[in-house]
Amino acid sequence: MPEHSIADPGPLGLAAFAMTTFCLSSANANLWSGSGVAAALALALIYGGTAQLLAGMWEFVRKNTFGALAFTSYGAFWIGLWLLIHGGPAPLGTDSVAIYLLGWTIFTAYMTVAALRTSSAVLSVFVALTLTFIFLTIGRWGGGNADMVKIGGWLGLVTAALAWYASAAGVINDTHKRVVLPVGPRG
Repeated sequence: MPEHSIADPGPLGLAAFAMTTFCLSSANANLWSGSGVAAALALALIYGGTAQLLAGMWEFVRKNTFGALAFTSYGAFWIGLWLLIHGGPAPLGTDSVAIYLLGWTIFTAYMTVAALRTSSAVLSVFVALTLTFIFLTIGRWGGGNADMVKIGGWLGLVTAALAWYASAAGVINDTHKRVVLPVGPRG
């Protein structure tokens, strides 16, 4: 295993992703409605956005292309979503959110293929996230389908739980200097 000059940024990126995803997905699943959206958008700029963006930059330093691309991109996803919702460069059209989500569905699908060489924990996050994006994209298309958004919300909650597990495993295993929470190495 290579010696690194910085700590593993993966647990930070996964935790930031998990918490922001949890809040927005709780609204999409219609658990807390607008409260989840407000919480997610507050997190989107700082924790989901900036913390993940920083984790991605630190992954570049560690020469981890997968982690660098994933964390930087999903950090940008949250910042971009905040801008889209809060009045980006143009007014929202009927399918603006759906088109945004479609692009992220495509990106997430090919990152899922790359995740086949990471760990079972990370792969499970990407599989669940791909399904989440598929349902949310369909649900937001053409004026919306509340049932598809709700399914996407529940899948997003699963995604958040899986990301929190992967984050917890990273920090707990590193702190204890042994495997406490297995991640199922694949690569």
